[in-house]
Amino acid sequence: MRKPEHLRKGDTVAIVSLSSGLLGEPWAIHKLHLAKKRLEEDYGLHVQVMPNALRGVEYLDRCPEARADDLMQAFRDQNIRAVFNAIGGDDAIRLLPHVDLDVLRQNPKIFTGFSDTTTNHFMLYKAGVVSYYGASVMTNFSEYGRINDYTARMIRDTLFEPKATLDIPCAPYWYDDEDEKIRWDEKNINVLTPYHPERIGYESAGEGAAEGELLGGCVDVFVNLLGTSLWPPLDEWKGKILFLETSEEDMSVESLKAYLRNFAAQGMFELLRGILVGKPARRSRYEPYKEAFKTVVGREAGHPELPILFNVNFGHANPIGILPYGVKCRLDADKKTLTLLEPATA
Repeated sequence: MRKPEHLRKGDTVAIVSLSSGLLGEPWAIHKLHLAKKRLEEDYGLHVQVMPNALRGVEYLDRCPEARADDLMQAFRDQNIRAVFNAIGGDDAIRLLPHVDLDVLRQNPKIFTGFSDTTTNHFMLYKAGVVSYYGASVMTNFSEYGRINDYTARMIRDTLFEPKATLDIPCAPYWYDDEDEKIRWDEKNINVLTPYHPERIGYESAGEGAAEGELLGGCVDVFVNLLGTSLWPPLDEWKGKILFLETSEEDMSVESLKAYLRNFAAQGMFELLRGILVGKPARRSRYEPYKEAFKTVVGREAGHPELPILFNVNFGHANPIGILPYGVKCRLDADKKTLTLLEPATA
């Protein structure tokens, strides 16, 4: 896997809309202005919005090739050092016929996003390029009030100042948008996220420690990937640390079990070294989802020893960090720790 170079002040970064065209809607454009201001003033970057990124929901729904063209242009442009996706959605798989993996392979650069962006990460993974699960424009870079300290630190320590090793602690606070959701509205631009002290922390199942390269994403999106050229063959999962999170759609426990049973039927749990489970967007889903993993992986698939770390900060539950695809990490179920064992970027 080729690692992109880390970001420096003065670098140019591109903004793309590879799933929903929400960023281009008039009511949402303030999110772009907020993210752009932060990227320029706080991080010293130059921001280039790609030609189709602001063409709105209706146009980008009709024209997946326009979304893909922005991605291809951004990767071909030698002046662009990173590509930040605007937001998720539900149909990034429609870009597949219009994406040239050779272009991605030959021009490694930082790419971030999550949720439906899982599909784009799998494109880069197939091309052999490390990409970064987290940090989308409309969520993290434009968090109202300010970017929370946990996410800001993870952005710095992975994308700007990579460390030889990096401990990834459980965030000391959490936000549940089930009851306290701050609506995206320009009038809320200075409203701070109402975080609460984290009282659970990391929890684990299985035993011992495991080391392996990171591979995973949003499980809701996997239905679009299974059976396509992007889904890794079975032997590709050998020795990996699988990271999985669920979207804000609140997948039913039965659906989550169905995915996990599919992985068991594929034989993945025979090959994986460990699993990271993302904190769900809503706290009420935490215990039921945790039990689903224990039931399917531990009892049904017969791998109670497989190390699993729960309540990890990636995906749809603020605050989030950044997980780099293909980078080696260490999961310790006994000590309940998570550590990147190499720099996230070059």
